[in-house]
Amino acid sequence: MNRVLAPLLDRVTYRRWACLIVGGALLMPYMMAGEVATALWRPTPDVGDPLLSVQPLIFIGVLPAVAVSGLFLPVRAFEVAAARTLLGAAVETPPSSVRRTWSERRRTAAWFTLHLGIGGLVSGVTLAMVPFAVWLAVLPLAGDHLALVDRGIRAGWATMWGPPAGLAALVCLLFLAVGAGALLARLAPAFLGPSAADRLALARQAAHRLAMRNRLARELHDSVGHALSVVTVQAAAAGRVLDRNPAAARAALEAIEASARSALDELDHVIGVLREGAGRASPEPSLGDLPALLDAAVTGDRPVVRRLRDLSGVPPVISREAYRVAQEALTNAIRHGTGPIEVDAEVCDRVLELCVRNEVRAHHRRGPAGPRRRGGGGGGVGHGLDGIRERVTLLGGRMEAGGDGETWRVEVRVPLPGADAAPLPEARAGSAGEGMGEDSDERRTGT
Repeated sequence: MNRVLAPLLDRVTYRRWACLIVGGALLMPYMMAGEVATALWRPTPDVGDPLLSVQPLIFIGVLPAVAVSGLFLPVRAFEVAAARTLLGAAVETPPSSVRRTWSERRRTAAWFTLHLGIGGLVSGVTLAMVPFAVWLAVLPLAGDHLALVDRGIRAGWATMWGPPAGLAALVCLLFLAVGAGALLARLAPAFLGPSAADRLALARQAAHRLAMRNRLARELHDSVGHALSVVTVQAAAAGRVLDRNPAAARAALEAIEASARSALDELDHVIGVLREGAGRASPEPSLGDLPALLDAAVTGDRPVVRRLRDLSGVPPVISREAYRVAQEALTNAIRHGTGPIEVDAEVCDRVLELCVRNEVRAHHRRGPAGPRRRGGGGGGVGHGLDGIRERVTLLGGRMEAGGDGETWRVEVRVPLPGADAAPLPEARAGSAGEGMGEDSDERRTGT
């Protein structure tokens, strides 16, 4: 018994009932228009023809008008909100950026017709059944003096069946509301939820957000991680030469300040992106900023040997990504390597070639032919090489990282627009350092 009465006493039932009443209220303008059209069509109705006799026909006649209006009126957002709030249906939010398709219009029109049609029926039964149940309840006391059914019905024991019949009528009304509400709640996700095209758009939006988060993570790892590495190395160098070489210590402190400012700018940019455009609009660093990046990494015992050819013809997108690649490779060399850091960058046959090489610390060496490692510069373990590989792969290039037990090398080759469609040749072991010292543009910075 409790299982039967539980749905009747649930608050969800009455919220769904309210949704049905709303559907009946939305149907009223259509019914009124149908009444006007009927009056114009039958200006002189037959005597004794009750108005209620044509109501079912008007109801059936206005449903096509409801369906047509549902095709064009912007009712989907309202119906989704009503289905969630009143019906308790789990309707996914359709993407707002997707334009309305005829498939979505037809499903919305079908739902709008169902809502108003079933809601109109339940509303009409509710308006008729409640007064009728009250009339049955007072029948033993007052009889049918108003002749709603038959003046011959008198008050007394003969009409004691009235109250139970009225109660049964109300219970039937409740069951009707429960069934109609449950039906609409079950159908709402199918009619109002995202279509296949909507789900594809949602998947694209989710993939875009994931790619943006991954990009921001790489930006933070590359820029802020590099700045912290430079600050650590420069601070250690300044501490060692503070007493005997104040000028070198001052230069190291200036490099620390420049790196910290750059990291703050990058952090402000990332936070601005997370706040949906509230950050700075300054351009991102590119290969044109590579000399300044290398200057900041110079310390007294860590010179940077560079060979930078003309890189002005590199497209902006590739230039920005190549700068991040060089920054990450330099970070790994600072963290895990020792001695000079060699950086080569040039464009050869419409292919950008970038190489960062450094000596390996003694505790990372495994003999003259140590195995290739996944970590950064000299065997450090982390996400640095994975980030480099992701960037280079997206640009259609190749990345090689490895060592021979004495040195560690990160070499990148990225084709520029107009390059041959043939596959890039594999990076050559040891080729990055060949010819060092033979180029007239080579410079050695540091002391």
